[in-house]
Amino acid sequence: MNREEKQTLVDELSEKFQSHNSFYIVDASVMSVAKINEFRRLCFNRGMEYKVYKNTFIRKALDTLGHDTSEMDAALKGQSGVLFSQESGSAPAKLLRDFYKSQAYGRNVTPKPVLKGAYVDASIYVGSDQLEGLTTIKGKQELLGELIGLLQSPAKNVISALQSGGNKLAGILKTLSEKEAA
Repeated sequence: MNREEKQTLVDELSEKFQSHNSFYIVDASVMSVAKINEFRRLCFNRGMEYKVYKNTFIRKALDTLGHDTSEMDAALKGQSGVLFSQESGSAPAKLLRDFYKSQAYGRNVTPKPVLKGAYVDASIYVGSDQLEGLTTIKGKQELLGELIGLLQSPAKNVISALQSGGNKLAGILKTLSEKEAA
């Protein structure tokens, strides 16, 4: 691979980093070809992309993000594959968790692919112990939905109180008019 091809690959990777709000760096080096293909198929079915890159290419592409990504250096050891997601930052973590469950790993077996690091909305998480925490991160759409629900709740309470008060008033007037008529 000549210098231009390498630079093209780094440019392509940096574009992906900038266009995706989250990506995970995983190690699938000891997985069989069949298991890696099964993992890629699961990624594809969930709208994600998994691709293996050299660590030096990943490092150069991370430098183009415009903020400090030096914490990610700890994850750039050994073989590295990058899992890209357009969805919420928790989607790749949930995919990894579901893949682990489908493979039925035992207690003393390290599940593969191993999470080495994650970049979610400009936050960096390093280590496989971060997986459970990453599964609970809410996406932008979920947070906006909750915010709108919270803002609508007081207005709905006021409207229902006014409507119920109006119904009571109409009932009282109806009762009074019936008494006068009788």
